[in-house]
Amino acid sequence: MNAPLVHPPKADAVPSSEGTTPVMAQFLAAKASQPDAIVFFRMGDFYELFFKDAEIASKALGITLTKRGKHLGEDIPMAGVPVHALDGYLARLIRQGFKAAICEQLEAPSEARKRGSRAVVHRDIVRVVTPGTLTEDSLLDARGANRLAAVAVRKGRAAVAVVELSAGAVDAVACSLEDLGATLSSFRPSEVLVPDRLFSDEATKAALDGSGGVVQALPQALAEPVGARARVERLYGVAALDGFGAFEEAEVSALGLIAAYLETTQAGKIPALSPPRRSGDSGFLAIDPATRLSLEIDRTQRGERDGSLLACIDRTVTSGGARALAERIARPLRDPLAINHGLDAVEWLVERRDLRRDLRDGLKASSDVARAVSRLVLGRGGPRDLGAVRTGLSVAEGIAGLFPPARDPLNGPPARIVAALDRLALSPDLGRLLVDLAEGLVAEPPHLVRDGGFVAAGFRPELEEARTLRDDSRRVVADLEARAVAETGVPFKIRHNAVLGYFLETSAKAAEPLLRPTGDSPFIHRQTLANQVRFTTVELSELDAKISQAGYRALAIEGETFEMWRRTVQSLAQPLQAVAETLAELDAHAALAEWAEEVGAVRPVVDDTLGFEVAGGRHPVVEAAVKAQGDPYTPNDCRLDGSGAASSERTGARLSIVTGPNMAGKSTFLRQNALLVVLAQAGAFVPARSMRLGVVDRLFSRVGAGDDLARGRSTFMTEMVETAAILTQATERSFIVLDEIGRGTATYDGLAIAWATAEALHDHNRARTLFATHYHELAGLETRLAHVCNLSMRVREWNGELVFLHEAAPGAADRSYGVQVARLAGVPPAVVARARQVLQRLEQEKTAAINLDDLPLFAVAERAAPPPSSPVEDALSVIEPDELTPREALEALYRLKAIKR
Repeated sequence: MNAPLVHPPKADAVPSSEGTTPVMAQFLAAKASQPDAIVFFRMGDFYELFFKDAEIASKALGITLTKRGKHLGEDIPMAGVPVHALDGYLARLIRQGFKAAICEQLEAPSEARKRGSRAVVHRDIVRVVTPGTLTEDSLLDARGANRLAAVAVRKGRAAVAVVELSAGAVDAVACSLEDLGATLSSFRPSEVLVPDRLFSDEATKAALDGSGGVVQALPQALAEPVGARARVERLYGVAALDGFGAFEEAEVSALGLIAAYLETTQAGKIPALSPPRRSGDSGFLAIDPATRLSLEIDRTQRGERDGSLLACIDRTVTSGGARALAERIARPLRDPLAINHGLDAVEWLVERRDLRRDLRDGLKASSDVARAVSRLVLGRGGPRDLGAVRTGLSVAEGIAGLFPPARDPLNGPPARIVAALDRLALSPDLGRLLVDLAEGLVAEPPHLVRDGGFVAAGFRPELEEARTLRDDSRRVVADLEARAVAETGVPFKIRHNAVLGYFLETSAKAAEPLLRPTGDSPFIHRQTLANQVRFTTVELSELDAKISQAGYRALAIEGETFEMWRRTVQSLAQPLQAVAETLAELDAHAALAEWAEEVGAVRPVVDDTLGFEVAGGRHPVVEAAVKAQGDPYTPNDCRLDGSGAASSERTGARLSIVTGPNMAGKSTFLRQNALLVVLAQAGAFVPARSMRLGVVDRLFSRVGAGDDLARGRSTFMTEMVETAAILTQATERSFIVLDEIGRGTATYDGLAIAWATAEALHDHNRARTLFATHYHELAGLETRLAHVCNLSMRVREWNGELVFLHEAAPGAADRSYGVQVARLAGVPPAVVARARQVLQRLEQEKTAAINLDDLPLFAVAERAAPPPSSPVEDALSVIEPDELTPREALEALYRLKAIKR
């Protein structure tokens, strides 16, 4: 998918503020500060949009376009959306690639009126919403990461910096220019920042096109290392970045672009970010965008999650765990030691079904702590996010008690799980926060602070007093009334009106003793009417004030309490994020163990050799689909060895030529083995009887290709571009699957290209390769090259029917069975019959020196052979009637009669 490119509009796109009303001048000032964003301008219960923003939003959101006032003699276009419905409209805009600036009212109208009757409510932009900076649950996919990436190139080196703002994770990856596309696509960013200078570089632009995210062009100056370093230091609040690692210049530039963008979009709020994790280009298996799409690792070729490898194996029970598993599958490791640590954790949980069940049950009660913390730190969270933090801490505390002691040499958990349990041990500060939230936060807190009711009863005495006055004011007044009557003997009634508020009322006769002045009387005369006298007391006056303000005071106290907790979360953001990451990691381990047991997957042996040996391998996605239909799946073996030791019993050739008919399973066989590499290096078990893998550095797949119309490339051109990338980047440690190279051009051209490609992969790249083809001539490479073997997908013909066995066996296929497959596909019988005729003629004429006109491919239909001529016809053919004399004609007639006899 080609990513849309967004350039900031020209400055003259913002209308002039001359001759406008104060409110419209305020809008234009906000628009001028964010000219490339659609400004949502808060006016009471609506967000209004004006001028071009209104016209764009009207079309994009399907809302009514109207008018409001005039500007320079022209009507001002206007549209609006309710405040409570903002998230839904924002989601639709962001999906279409727009940016939105939220301009909020920062004071109440009553505060503005204190400055004068014509004063305007103060408004300002509090946030710019872009695809890569979303934090709200309503705008995010709970099980998918939402990342903002930045690309920089310095001194011939490239770097990608990535931040997941909703969870606080930051990555910095330095790589070669050739690996930029693979590195960027591995993160699946929603938005990519890039210095505008890089758009002149075709290689960089190709990497951006393959990222799948919205591309934002930023000024080159923001990527200069000195300024970029200063912005990153300011973002993290440190004096130097040395404590985070020795960053390359390109990494600093990319991180600086991220920091500059966050300063702009978050309106000065500093997000809670983890220190950047550095991983060089040797840390992960390189998978370029074309290969990722071809293998459908995390998305299908239609762009959907369902049907991908990730969806097939995902058994996680938390949203954080789903994101952790997705990252693990999207970015498999390259270090055998790290891979085996992950496999140790999965194997340990596979062997402990009861513990795994208890762990998963505990995790099901967890919440998305990482995103809740991010929202709270940015000032966008609410009481429900505090509830998520409380739940996460409580779950972490409970899960830690499920595991046996690490010192147990027999049953103790492996290193990866021990490290996770260490991170789950709550510090004293986190323990106090958990106690506070457990005691002070109600079980089901509301979404918004302004709704109130989230502080538990009894947590703050002053709040209880305010709530009592607010909720039980009638009972409090009745108690005070009864006390006044009991103390004086006067039949008081407490009344209320808008002028006096609460007051004590009695008859004029009963009030006479109270009207005589005494020094210690608590009753203060307020009003005398014809038949009643009204009094107040200091206590009643205070109660009146308290009751009238009780509701506001209760909300204010709850707001103070929320802010106290929010600040505590902000100060503990990093340890809280560590807890969230650990819960997600444990969920991913347990999910892989659950899937492994469910499908009968085994632990692969991963080492640093160049071998690849699979016994009984199965395609995880195809197997799931086949079994869902009640059919069995046919497993297959595969052996390759980068060293080319074909004579060894335990290894295979370096390159295998795979032949066989369409629908026999060649493409599935190729993809299957590539996906087993992905699973093994992601630290997952594999669906096979056994697997031994020498770790792979780069994975390439060219299985199927289509037109790239946006870049003016035909199917064949796209195929050749991908093949060229393989031939120039693959190493002896790479793994390659190729299907039908050269089929998009003329037969002999295609055969020549396929032949030369196979030779180059064998002799120069020396990579482990599966090469599927319909050019049966390539089978001859087995005898010409030292480390090539033939494999074929077995089929049988039974009573005229073609039976696909889906088995890969040694040797080359003798036929492609294309005509039979065409018949199975429903091609009309007449066409199939004609195809059989053409095929028979071509198979009979094996010589290459065939006249083009003689080939049946270029004839409408084959002419029937003329019957042999008779003697009479031969005799007639030499007679010229116009030249015969009567006598000669009579003699000719006698000869013809004689021939007939």
